[in-house]
Amino acid sequence: MKAAPLTDLDRLCIHTITTKPWDLPTAAAKFSAAGVKGITVWRDTLEGRDIAESGRMLRDHDLSIVSLCRGGFFPGATAAERQKAIDDNRKAIAEAHALGAPLVVLVCGAVPGQPLSESRKQIADGIAAVLDDCATTGVKLGIEPLHPMYADSRSAVNTLGQANDMCAQLDSPYVGVAADVYHLWWDPALETEIARCGELDKLFAFHVCDWRSPTIDFLNDRGLMGEGCIDIRQIRAWVEATGYRGFNEVEVFSTRLWAMDQDEYLAKIIQAYRDHV
Repeated sequence: MKAAPLTDLDRLCIHTITTKPWDLPTAAAKFSAAGVKGITVWRDTLEGRDIAESGRMLRDHDLSIVSLCRGGFFPGATAAERQKAIDDNRKAIAEAHALGAPLVVLVCGAVPGQPLSESRKQIADGIAAVLDDCATTGVKLGIEPLHPMYADSRSAVNTLGQANDMCAQLDSPYVGVAADVYHLWWDPALETEIARCGELDKLFAFHVCDWRSPTIDFLNDRGLMGEGCIDIRQIRAWVEATGYRGFNEVEVFSTRLWAMDQDEYLAKIIQAYRDHV
């Protein structure tokens, strides 16, 4: 059974990367005026800004700060590279705390030519190394499994099953999963692993967009919901069957959509959310 259509925007969150041409104050004002209730902030939009003041600005626009993107990229060929990644993740956790974001989304990383098993070990070790920072700040970490096409360099965690296994291994209340339909829709075990994620109480975030077919760029040609082949409403039903009632986060990387008038694009996002999420 599929989920019922969404009749309001109370659980709509939009990532700042989705409307990349807008700076943070513009995105905040535009999202709020359109009735959007949540925002996920990408770290690039905070550069040169007072982070705590940025958090206050977002809350003044009546926006819930859902998460900060992104941390991760833990694997490295040398100990120095791995330590640099750990230090950057500590910085991301501190930034999330200053902003008022409860979660840092992790794109976990990989090293071309390094065995995936070794990269996964380095990811688990890197997450473990920052858990004291999580405990101090209360900020959680969401492991985002990425589509296998990114296994060479962007993430050695490629299925929800692998992410669930890592959460079970780390066994921390601060570590869970950020599930993105773009990366997971193809997986025949998806329904089972979403249910398992719920049983583990590890479903921290849910991201939506669509897979255009044919796609012309595996990174920057994502579709707006309804433009592709993902049964988003079915996946949302599986997610909500776990008891998840958090935000549905629209995360779209699209050179095509970034090039259009962003006010028109925002209206399209909202319509697509109502029609297809």
